Amino acid sequence: MVRENKTSDNSIRWMILAGELLALNAALLTMSYVYKSMGNATTPHYKRLMVLMSLVYILCDIQSRHHIYDRFVRGDQLLRSFLFSTTLFVVLSLMVMWVFRWPLMTWDFMLPFYGFIILFLFFYRWTLRKCIKWYRKRGRNTMTVIFIGNINVASELYKTMESDPTTGYKVKGYFADEPRTNVTGENYLGKPEEALDYIENHQLHQVYCLLPSSQNDLINKLMQTCTNNIVRYNHIPDSFNYQRHTMALNLMDGTPVFCLHNEPLSMLGNRIIKRTFDLIVSSIFLLTIFPIVYIVFGLLIKLSSPGPVLFKQKRSGLNGKEFYCYKFRSMRVNVDSDKVQATKNDPRKTRIGEFMRRTSIDELPQFINVWLGNMSIVGPRPHMVMHTEQYSQLISSYMVRHFAKPGITGYAQVTGFRGETSELWQMEGRIKKDIWYIEHWSFALDLFIIWKTIYNGIIGEENAY
Repeated sequence: MVRENKTSDNSIRWMILAGELLALNAALLTMSYVYKSMGNATTPHYKRLMVLMSLVYILCDIQSRHHIYDRFVRGDQLLRSFLFSTTLFVVLSLMVMWVFRWPLMTWDFMLPFYGFIILFLFFYRWTLRKCIKWYRKRGRNTMTVIFIGNINVASELYKTMESDPTTGYKVKGYFADEPRTNVTGENYLGKPEEALDYIENHQLHQVYCLLPSSQNDLINKLMQTCTNNIVRYNHIPDSFNYQRHTMALNLMDGTPVFCLHNEPLSMLGNRIIKRTFDLIVSSIFLLTIFPIVYIVFGLLIKLSSPGPVLFKQKRSGLNGKEFYCYKFRSMRVNVDSDKVQATKNDPRKTRIGEFMRRTSIDELPQFINVWLGNMSIVGPRPHMVMHTEQYSQLISSYMVRHFAKPGITGYAQVTGFRGETSELWQMEGRIKKDIWYIEHWSFALDLFIIWKTIYNGIIGEENAY
């Protein structure tokens, strides 16, 4: 029997695209009215321009990787998709108009138009994303699913689907050799073999199979049953039972190979984008704002206690290579600076040092490190060499954070793991966030982290000491 949603994701996609095209053409009509009132254009040009712009926009939308109707999509992914599609739209439409010598291609028309439409589309998509989540929360556009096999392998996915109605999933339960003990709220449906009859006799959209390859016969029967009943079959490899983070699937001569750590920054193009941004921003900052900051806080630091304005310390960087990290000195000169982390009421801190640490001003000299190339604006925070030696023995995945350049700010710092790590779980949480950043890097994610850092610096943070 055919299984389908009352409102499919595909229908939602075309409805959203239709709305965006209406917004695009509404912007053109608005510009047409304003421009015509100034005596600069005639109506026929706008009719042809509306057709051209609509076709270009549809092409750019097709190229977008993430959409606001996706069930599992992060905010930074949506931002990156939006930046990509709108930039492509602007570039392609300008190229087409230049090639065909379009009569309306004047900056006094195009700049206001592009500015208006980009701003409008941003808020349109943001609002629609909220509406779609609300719509699914009310039980519409849902996908009914079951899990088959060792549910421990995908416990986080199961929990998210079951507890977050905005994703639009309805988990009927799971089939396994034995029900999970000490877990409440989960619906155990029976043995894995019993899933075959269940798929035949229930309305389902997706099946998530977690069976090991040793049960190949049952897996083949499940795939065939799903195919016959038009149910989407998804397989989660049992390797995730012992390696629980993102792994990239590559095909090498037709053979599937899982890569343990997938790093977007291993691609030359991404490294060029990140390094170019670092150079431009650090150069502008060091030539304009930093001299003023250095004079003002340098004087205050000198007045607060004897010693140098800048404090430098060996830290672990890219590929474990050591470098000197620069900061404004926020403490009195002491022999424990390379051994002991700052604590909340650390007596070594000066009064101006307390303020600088709370507002992150003490980190600003690290733009020198960014310009030199041993740091980036965004990345895992560089740790003291002693901490690298210590925690690499305690946390198995600790050294993965050195696959990327350290940063002035990082994903861990803006998601609750800033400051002292007095207990092991705090460092483990920080490392988990650092690795997530390395494996999910995007330029949009960097922009989000920078904005979040500035915001936290203004309102203050509890762990900033």
